[in-house]
Amino acid sequence: MTDHTQRAAELLKGYRESIDRLDAILVYTLGERFKATQAVGKLKAEHDLPPSDPDREAKQIARLEDLAKKADLDPEFAKNFLNFIIAEVIQHHKKHQE
Repeated sequence: MTDHTQRAAELLKGYRESIDRLDAILVYTLGERFKATQAVGKLKAEHDLPPSDPDREAKQIARLEDLAKKADLDPEFAKNFLNFIIAEVIQHHKKHQE
């Protein structure tokens, strides 16, 4: 293995370790987010509130698109990601209401 190839392998290893740490952060962050939304769902069910809030969802999507632009992330990807999470949260809220 040449010095150049060995250096590339070391860089690759470092990038992969960083990706693994970031994946762990994402999973734990999503876990915390769903704990909070579960509490919201329970509160909504206890007070007979609707499981979804289209006005809040629209504001959150706009907010996330702005954050994505600032983070140099494709805003369309961010919007799709949040829509996926919102759909999952609404399903959880509907289960609480049953």
